[in-house]
Amino acid sequence: MAGDHRLLLENARQVVLVCARGERFLARDALRSLAVLEGASLVVGTDGLIKAIGPANVIQEQFSEETFEERIDCSGKCILPGLVDAHTHPVWAGERVHEFAMKLAGATYMEIHQAGGGINFTVERTRQASEEELFGSLQQRLQCMMRAGTTLVECKSGYGLNLETELKMLRVIERARRQMAIGISATYCGAHSVPKGKTATEAADDIINNHLPKLKELGRSGQIHVDNIDVFCEKGVFDLDSTRRILQGGKDIGLQINFHGDELHPMKAAELGAELGARAISHLEEVSDEGIAAMATAGCSAVLLPTTAYMLRLKQPRARKMLDEGVIVALGSDFNPNAYCFSMPMVMHLACVNMRMSMPEALAAATINAAYALGKSHTHGSLEVGKQGDLIIINSSRWEHLIYQFGGHNELIEYVIAKGKVIYKK
Repeated sequence: MAGDHRLLLENARQVVLVCARGERFLARDALRSLAVLEGASLVVGTDGLIKAIGPANVIQEQFSEETFEERIDCSGKCILPGLVDAHTHPVWAGERVHEFAMKLAGATYMEIHQAGGGINFTVERTRQASEEELFGSLQQRLQCMMRAGTTLVECKSGYGLNLETELKMLRVIERARRQMAIGISATYCGAHSVPKGKTATEAADDIINNHLPKLKELGRSGQIHVDNIDVFCEKGVFDLDSTRRILQGGKDIGLQINFHGDELHPMKAAELGAELGARAISHLEEVSDEGIAAMATAGCSAVLLPTTAYMLRLKQPRARKMLDEGVIVALGSDFNPNAYCFSMPMVMHLACVNMRMSMPEALAAATINAAYALGKSHTHGSLEVGKQGDLIIINSSRWEHLIYQFGGHNELIEYVIAKGKVIYKK
């Protein structure tokens, strides 16, 4: 039945707004405590946007004459914004469980990479896979993410390296963006690795002269929408100069800069990103003090990836130093064949335990600040009137349980809602 409004969530024990004053991100002192309402209700309109949030009795009076397509009693439960995963590689074929065994036996990431494993192994399998096969596995992975509370996710290409396969991956991401309920920010990551038989300079030339013009053309004709450009800026992959050229080329065709930097070696990637006006830089395990200061000044967000540091046994990124210096800190799962994790609740837990973040800092990093990293914090990442009705309902009287219960999200999350429509119900 058609109602005046799409959804009424009634009488929640807590509604975690995260922001209440239209903030585009939260940094420094704003992270000490998040905006939370007790005993509140929330209305999502037929346009999928939040129409009202407030004390349950006020909302009940205000909407007493109105009808709703769906009503959910949230007594004793908590409502939180849908989680935002700011960094994933979800399109690929060929798994790498055998490499996990090698890492456990002591092999490093770069040793496996140089022996033809790692990204190279996945590239070969992804090049061979059909578009249908890649779409099928992407769909399943995105559904797993939705069940863990993610309603907006960044999706990278980057296991093609040649134009043909990169475009195949981007078409698969585009199809998911059109067909699925989860929000998607698409990232061209053709500079994920230097393809066999090319130098970094030659690979950069190919991207600038061939890949980017094609993306611009496909964007103009409305066939493929790409939001961000990414490069793996790393010793033995793309050096600072090649990285600069590719990122600038992407910026020139209207893409947001959002790249991998300072992961395994200090490369001055953070300084470069701040200079180029990057939206976000991921990893940053080896970032310099100067890089941190430059990012804070430039409003460039840091997308930290607790699962990667944990699984590769890397030095943890210096989240506390970044937070103290006023950097906008976001989180991502880095879902990929090398770090197989769909769950932002587990990412938040690891961020708190291993990176010493507080629970409010971690939740802001997985909502408003992750949305900021994707250039979407004006519409996503908090529960405020006028924003998209993406939210989760957990069966707990305090929101912190979503982080506190390690691996407990599958029992806790009762509903996942996108644009006011239930996309997962336990």
